Amino acid sequence: MAALTIPSPSKSSSFLSSSSPSLFTRCSLSHKSFAFNEFRSRTCDPNSLKCDQPQPVNYGNVKPTIPILNERTLPKFLESARMETTVNRNGAKLKVFSGTANPALSQEIAWCMGLELGKINIKRFADGEIYVQLQESVRGCDVYLVQPTCPPANENLMELLIMVDACRRASAKNITAVIPYFGYARADRKTQGRESIAAKLVANLITEAGANRVLACDLHSGQSMGYFDIPVDHVYCQPVILDYLASKRICSDDLVVVSPDVGGVARARAFAKKLSDAPLAIVDKRRHGHNVAEVMNLIGDVKGKVAVMVDDMIDTAGTIAKGAALLHQEGAREVYACCTHAVFSPPAIERLSGGLFQEVIITNTLPVAEKNYFPQLTVLSVANLLGETIWRVHDDCSVSSIFQ
Repeated sequence: MAALTIPSPSKSSSFLSSSSPSLFTRCSLSHKSFAFNEFRSRTCDPNSLKCDQPQPVNYGNVKPTIPILNERTLPKFLESARMETTVNRNGAKLKVFSGTANPALSQEIAWCMGLELGKINIKRFADGEIYVQLQESVRGCDVYLVQPTCPPANENLMELLIMVDACRRASAKNITAVIPYFGYARADRKTQGRESIAAKLVANLITEAGANRVLACDLHSGQSMGYFDIPVDHVYCQPVILDYLASKRICSDDLVVVSPDVGGVARARAFAKKLSDAPLAIVDKRRHGHNVAEVMNLIGDVKGKVAVMVDDMIDTAGTIAKGAALLHQEGAREVYACCTHAVFSPPAIERLSGGLFQEVIITNTLPVAEKNYFPQLTVLSVANLLGETIWRVHDDCSVSSIFQ
C-alpha cells in the first residue's frame, strides 16, 4: 500500500518566468516574496492592489499574555469562552490536514499560518480502495481539509469524501473542505437534452459526507455556490495575479484586457478595472464539442497593444491559444495569459509554449508537474491568501459559537 508523504518546505521555490524581453520589467519570485518566514497582516485594504503587505499582528494596544499555573492549569478567569477564542489563535483548536492531490500547497498554507500540518495516514489498497486514518485527535476542533479535485478527479474527490467522513467520526466540531480547484464545475447546467448536472451531484456528496463548510477558489461559475446546502466561501485569486502585474511597469495606454469568450466578460471586466481601468476586448468563439473551440471574431481594438487574456482555467489551451492567434492577427504587440487553475491536459503545453504568448501566469491551486514547465511559465502561490481566509473563517466560527 502506498502512503502519503508530505514533503518538507524548502527555502526557495522554482517559480519560472520568461527570459525574453518584454514591455514589463521582470521581477524574480521566491518564497521570500510571499514572506513565509513572517506572519501576515490580518487586514487588507479592498481598494489597494497590493494585498500582501507585511504588518505586525494587531491584538489591540497590548499583546496578550497567558499565565500558566504549574505549567498545566489556567486561572479560572481565563477559562471563559471569549478568552479561549483569543488563546486559540495559536491553532490549538484549528487543525489543517492535507490530501494527496496537492501536498506542496498544503504545506505552504500551514507555513503561512504558522502551523504544522496535521498527521494523517492515507493509503491505497492493491485494488485502488482508499484508506484514511487521522493520527491525532480532532475532538472539538475546527478541521480544514485541503484537497483540490484535480486530475485524477474521481480519485481525489473520493479521497476528500473519506477524509471528511473520518473527521466526522472523530468528533470534529466543524469540518471545512478547502477545495482550491473544484472539479466538475463546468457541468453546472443543461445545455442539451439528457445531460447531467454533475456540479450539483458533487456538492451533494460533499455535504452528505459531513462537511460543514466549503472554501473554494475561482469557481467556473458563480451559481455553483448555490448547489451547496452549506456555507461556501468563494475566494478570488485575482489579487495574487494583479499583485504580480503591479510589480512591473505597465503603461495603461498600451494595455488591453481580453476575455477569451463571452462567458468570461464579467471576470475580465473586473480584472481590467483594477488595472487602471484598462480597455476591454472580447473573443467571440463557437464551440462544436467539449475541449474543441473555433474562434470567429474579435470585439474591440488590440492593434499595437499589449493584450492580457484572463480566464479561470486552462485545460487543453484550445480556447486561449486560438484567441491569442487571433489577437496577433489583429495586430497585438504582445499577448499574456493569466489564469487561476492550470489543468494542462494534453496538448496544452505544446500550444502554450509555441510562441504565441510572451508569458503564461498561473497559480498553484493545482500542482504543476516538472515535465510541464516551459520558459514562458510563471507560477504564483495562493498559500498566503488561503491561509488568511482560513484564519478569518476560524475566527468568525469561534466568535459565533460564543453567542450560541
